Amino acid sequence: MPTLEDRLAGVLQWFGEVGGWEVLGRRSADPVIVTELVLAALYLLLGWYVSQLVVSLIGRQVARRFRRPSVTKTILRSVRGVVLFVAILFAAAQVGLGTSNIFVSVTVFSAVIGLVLAPIVGSVINGLFVLADQPYEIGDLIELVGNGPDGGTRGYVEDMTLRYTKIFTLENTFIVIPNATMRERDVINYSAEDTRSRLSLKIQVTYEGDLEKARAIMERAARETPEVVASGPDIRIGSARYPSAPVAQIRDFADHGVLLELRYWVKDPYYMSRVSSKIRERIWAEIDGADVEMAYPHSHLVFDDTSGTARVSVEAQQQSRPVEFDER
Repeated sequence: MPTLEDRLAGVLQWFGEVGGWEVLGRRSADPVIVTELVLAALYLLLGWYVSQLVVSLIGRQVARRFRRPSVTKTILRSVRGVVLFVAILFAAAQVGLGTSNIFVSVTVFSAVIGLVLAPIVGSVINGLFVLADQPYEIGDLIELVGNGPDGGTRGYVEDMTLRYTKIFTLENTFIVIPNATMRERDVINYSAEDTRSRLSLKIQVTYEGDLEKARAIMERAARETPEVVASGPDIRIGSARYPSAPVAQIRDFADHGVLLELRYWVKDPYYMSRVSSKIRERIWAEIDGADVEMAYPHSHLVFDDTSGTARVSVEAQQQSRPVEFDER
C-alpha cells in the first residue's frame, strides 16, 4: 500500500509532466520576472487587506442577521477565503500562469485533497452538520459524556470552525476536538436556552430524629444560598412543570436511616460544586443542636432467650491489655 510520501511524490511528478514546472522555468528566465513577482506579491497583500476590510464592513450586519456566533464566524471566514482566492488568481495571472495552468493547479490541488486531506474534508462536512444541528454554541457550558480520557470533562465552547471545536475546560486547559468526533459523541449542554439547571443533594438521617425538621433544614439551607432559585413560578421543561423552590422529599427507607433528597434549581450552571458545598455547610451548621442526626452504618446486637448461651471470661492481669472474650 503506497505511503503518504509516495502519493505526494507521484502528484508532483505528474505536475511536472503536464508542464507546470516548465512554465515556471520559462518565466524565471525572463528579465522582468522580478517586477512581475513584486506585482504578484502586491496583489496578495492587497487581497489580504481587502479581505480584512470586507469582513470589518459586513461583520456587524452578518452578526445581526444570523444571531449565532458560530455561523457568523464561518460566514466571515468564507468571505475572507473567497477574497484571498481571487487575489491568488490575479497573482498567478501576473506571473504568467494562464487559465489552463490554473486549471492544472486546481486539478493537482483536488488530487492532493482526495489523496491526503480526505480526513479534513470529512471533518469540514461534519462541521456543517454541527452548525445545522445546533447542539451547542460558542459560550455554552457543555460536558463530554463517555468512557474515554476526556469523558466527564466540562468546559466552555471557546470557538467553532468547520474543522474543529475548541473547548476551554474548567481546569484552565484547552481541548481541540475534530467535528467528526464531536458529532458522534454525547454532549450535555448546560446553557443552551435556559441557564437554570436542576440539581439534587442526598442526605441520610436516622430513624430516631425529627424527619420534618430535617426536611425543613434542607429546604431552608438551599433557599438562603444566593445562587439558588428561592421561589417563583413553576419552571417548564417541555410539557412538564417543576416547582422552582427547593423541595426535600423522602427517597428511600435505607438500612441505617431515611434517605432524603433535596432538589433545587441553580440560576447559572457555572459553579455547581461550589453551590452544593455551600448548601451542605448550611445544613451541617443547622443540624447541630436540632433533633436531627446524620445516619451512619451501625449495628445493634440483641440477645434474648432464643440467642443461646455466651460464656465470657475477663482477665485483667494488666491494665493496658485489651479485654478478651471467649465465646463458646
